[in-house]
Amino acid sequence: MFDTVIVGGGPAGMAAALTLGRTHRSVLLLDAEEGRNAPAENVHNFLTRDGTAPAQFRKLGREELAAYPAVQMKPSTCTAAYVLDEGGFRVDLSDGGAAEARRLLLATGLTDELPGPRGVEALWGRSAFHCPYCHGYECSGKPIAVIGAEPARVRLALQLSRFAADVVLCTGGEPLDPALGLKLESNGVAVRCEAIARLEATGDQLEQIVFESGPPLARDAVFVVNVPRQRSDLAARLGCASFADGCVEVNEFGQTSVAGVYAAGDMARRATVPVPMAAVIAAAASGTVAGAVIDQDLLCADFDLPNPLAQARG
Repeated sequence: MFDTVIVGGGPAGMAAALTLGRTHRSVLLLDAEEGRNAPAENVHNFLTRDGTAPAQFRKLGREELAAYPAVQMKPSTCTAAYVLDEGGFRVDLSDGGAAEARRLLLATGLTDELPGPRGVEALWGRSAFHCPYCHGYECSGKPIAVIGAEPARVRLALQLSRFAADVVLCTGGEPLDPALGLKLESNGVAVRCEAIARLEATGDQLEQIVFESGPPLARDAVFVVNVPRQRSDLAARLGCASFADGCVEVNEFGQTSVAGVYAAGDMARRATVPVPMAAVIAAAASGTVAGAVIDQDLLCADFDLPNPLAQARG
């Protein structure tokens, strides 16, 4: 029986495996190699790794983990997970195998649904984005569009006006609050209210936004609405509490509502955090915390010690 099975080999899962491997805890890390940021050209806001390609980032992580004998890595997915009567967990693997562990860490991440406009999928992560902290700097000085009419989209357009002088909010045919329109106008952000027909590009580089009426709008980058979804339903099947948006509920230590099950990365959040944290460095940090807490949890079980974190579980 492993001390911990970690489902998900992204930054959260790898960081947890590193922490546990360094404390000589036996770990099985399952990695389906389906990272949420795979379409992006680079990882950003990760000190010492800013500008690293996502595939290279994962390669470097696996190379570091290979130095720790307690960590086993397997290119497999978890198809089911069960709580064992005698304690611990069993996970079934996509290759037909199975493994048992005393603790289970879910780091399966989120995936993005893109409700539109037509043509956005081919540009996702290259010239169609959602996060100004991940991709805004690379758009500096370029003509940018923000799609949407909600206050949050207006807020984003105003934020991006620091990056480029030519920012246009495209409402997609939705009505815009007149007060918000005046705020945009007074701060140099133009507005296009026509319905959007499609995005036109060469390869993965946006060239223009085509409307159902009126002239097209030449743009180099567009910020669109994305809808994050759970990549795996393991947490739900285990009975872990979640929020209305589907994120798994954890406390500050990565503990879920199910004893012995932890969650880390963008798939999980605390009640005090209103939206998932999409930053790679935030995911890695949450994995490090969860790994340390799992080690302390096991330490208390091994030596029959009081567990100061037991009451922290939600």
